[in-house]
Amino acid sequence: MKDQQLNKSRKPEWVISKEKQLEKNLPRRVWLYGIHAVRDAIKNQNRVKHKLMLTENAHKKIRDFLTTSSLFPEIFHPRKFLPPLEINAVHQGVALEVSPLNWGSISEVCAPHNDNKLVLLLDRVTDPQNVGAILRSAEVFGATAVATAARYSAPETGALAKAASGSLERQPYLRVPNLARAILSLKQMGYFCIGLDSSSNVDIADGLEKIPKGPVALIVGAEGSGLRELTMKNCDKIFKIKSFGTFGSLNVSNAAAISLFITRTQQNSWQSD
Repeated sequence: MKDQQLNKSRKPEWVISKEKQLEKNLPRRVWLYGIHAVRDAIKNQNRVKHKLMLTENAHKKIRDFLTTSSLFPEIFHPRKFLPPLEINAVHQGVALEVSPLNWGSISEVCAPHNDNKLVLLLDRVTDPQNVGAILRSAEVFGATAVATAARYSAPETGALAKAASGSLERQPYLRVPNLARAILSLKQMGYFCIGLDSSSNVDIADGLEKIPKGPVALIVGAEGSGLRELTMKNCDKIFKIKSFGTFGSLNVSNAAAISLFITRTQQNSWQSD
């Protein structure tokens, strides 16, 4: 009897199949959270925004940014604030549903109009905290774009946006179909492509002094596995970050930040020559 009742209440298979198909065809939406990430998303005119949820206290902190927005926030008592976020998300009483950003293709964004262009590529770096921190560093050091293979990347999520602390709204983050082809495309545009790997005998600071002046693309790999063999083959040079200690390794976001700083410093010296 119970089985009959369960079968009656269960949706027909064709209905379930139809609903799943509709979900696949819907444009993907993302929930951003945290004061900085949501504030900068609201300010970003290129960001499509759908729904804003706030606690009473959080509303006081960001209401000034809502005056130029068409968003009408839903305001909740803290105990009734239940946005659909991942468990343990540090939301600070703010959640915003958005559509992912579309920055365009690597050829559109990275076309070298001057010799000071700097691009960072990520080889299978998938941790959203690392990618968020990398986007912050890329913005600080004036990188044209951060690019990664779509299949092996950190998608645009609330965790990534919060780690980026607003940089996701300003720093182009490109997810390309194929990283090897992206490197070749950059080389055709005149970029000198440098892989960062501990297997190299050449420190990046020394190596940069001997490369041609012009736009540079840096490629960093995931912690542990590093750069893949095909990625290394497509690079013009492989450098490393010199270590002054006897043991230890850098987190990928720290390695990216140091590499960006050293490269930008070298490019600036070219400009002053």
